[in-house]
Amino acid sequence: METIRQDRVLIIDDEPAILEVLSTYLQDEGFAVITAADGAQAIELAIAQQPDLVVLDLTLPTLSGVEVFRRVRAEMDVPVIMLTSRVNEVDRVVGLELGADDYIGKPFSPREVVARIKTVLRRYRHAAAGNARADVQVQRVGDLAIDRAGHDVRIGGKGIALTPMEFRILDVLAHNIGQTFSRAQLLDKIAPDSTDVFDRTLDRHIANLRHKIESDSSEPRYIVTVFGVGYKMVNPG
Repeated sequence: METIRQDRVLIIDDEPAILEVLSTYLQDEGFAVITAADGAQAIELAIAQQPDLVVLDLTLPTLSGVEVFRRVRAEMDVPVIMLTSRVNEVDRVVGLELGADDYIGKPFSPREVVARIKTVLRRYRHAAAGNARADVQVQRVGDLAIDRAGHDVRIGGKGIALTPMEFRILDVLAHNIGQTFSRAQLLDKIAPDSTDVFDRTLDRHIANLRHKIESDSSEPRYIVTVFGVGYKMVNPG
């Protein structure tokens, strides 16, 4: 009989109690769990074990959670849920701007964490399946070239570094040229099971994206605002 592979979750936190309780809940739900108590160990385990999802505490010894996030994402495209005791919304915005897929503040319910993990994995795989089925792998809009398969964006042949969230927004808009999306519609396309955090930061993601792809972000040529409605992408010709 063929063995079904368990989804692997890497939990990175310096609090032993949190590692223990999350490991127990996840294992009870059928996940394989890998744990790390500091940043350096976390990067080594992520590269060696290739987890399906990472739960990452922002406050870690040896390396900050932000640095761990950047190094892990440089090595692999893996969904990340950020976990922290910080309650300031600025920290949430920073985490999501980096490209985190979700954000959970401490204290938390272990059941909620498990539910969020399942939701993010489902959303991530849904997006991957959609990309795999797409007939057009490279979409061109003006000087922009968006390669879904390679997760690569170029403008005038020059590579542009986007966060995963920025890439999803650009990909949806580029494959629906001229269609206006309300914020709710756009969120449903890029993160169908997202929390309200995404809604509060969507405009910031759009602003960051414009800074990267527009020659003048104050007068965008690609992603334009339809006042009172939302956003759309146009071909500058």
